[in-house]
Order: sequence, then C-alpha cells, then structure tokens
Amino acid sequence: MIDVELGTVELGTVVQIAYMVDDVAGAAEEFASRLGAGPFFVRRNRITGALGPDGEPGAFDHSSAYGQWGRLQIELVQTHTAEPAAFAATTAIRDGVHHVAIMVESFAEQQRVYAESGWPALLSATTPNGNDFAFHDARPQLGHLVEIYEPRPSILRLYRTVADAAVNWDGTDPVRQM
Repeated sequence: MIDVELGTVELGTVVQIAYMVDDVAGAAEEFASRLGAGPFFVRRNRITGALGPDGEPGAFDHSSAYGQWGRLQIELVQTHTAEPAAFAATTAIRDGVHHVAIMVESFAEQQRVYAESGWPALLSATTPNGNDFAFHDARPQLGHLVEIYEPRPSILRLYRTVADAAVNWDGTDPVRQM
C-alpha cells in the first residue's frame, strides 16, 4: 500500500510492465536476446476519442510489442502521436518504467478512488473492442503511471496468447506481427 496525501491506495496485482521505446521491433529483439523475454507480438493501436484530465480531447496512436517475461507481460510502446499535452509529455520519457497495468473489478470505481487519492487520469479512453482503460499519474509516489482496465474477454485473450507463446519458447522468431 502507498500512503498518499488523501489516504491509502491499494495498487492491486501488477499484470504488465511497460516501457517507452523509439523502435518497437528493435526493442523487442533486444529484450528477447538480452533478457529472454518473448516472443513479442507487435500491433498498431489507434485510440481516438480519448479524454485528458480536464475533459480535453485526447488520442493515442502507438505501436506495442507484447511479450512474456516470467509471470509478467512486458509492453514496449512506440508513440506515433499522443494528446493531450499532460499525457504526451509522459510518452517522451525513455528511462525507466512508463506504466504498470492492473486489472480492476470496476473501471469507474477505480477511476474514482485513484482520482480522489491524488492520482488523476492523464488519459481515459475506450479501445475499438469496447474496453475502457486509463493511465493514472502515480509518478509523485511511484515514479510511473498506473494503467487500469477490466478483465474483458479480448484483453484476457491477448494475455493468454502472449503467455501461451512463451511456453517452451526456444528464442526463435522473437518478433511477430499480431
């Protein structure tokens, strides 16, 4: 638990660690060869209709590589465009963790708890599959953002695909298209 100004916030189980990179395929190759993580599945994600912390319009066009590293999923993120400015500024950082992801029982309730605890959502959106997600600013206490989403079928499929590919993986074909 993390003590913040307005009380105590429970983080939950981290299911993913994400890093911002300049070249998603190159970073996935390096992660696989140096750390044994993978294989990585790359896809383009175009999120429009997002909202920033004050309700201003936002968007997040990015490519991600998803790979397994032990019990955690790793996401490597290459940003093409990001809005609003408060969120976009976080995508320029290349040293350290950008965000960790947790699955929550209630997206709306977790949004409320984090906002009331001083972790505002810098970007809230819905994927083309209908999954709500948000990046909350926990940098003052944790040094990174916290992404939340509910364990919906399409998200669970992504996690299962990535984890299953890592079982008995021999290191060949470390970067694959999704």
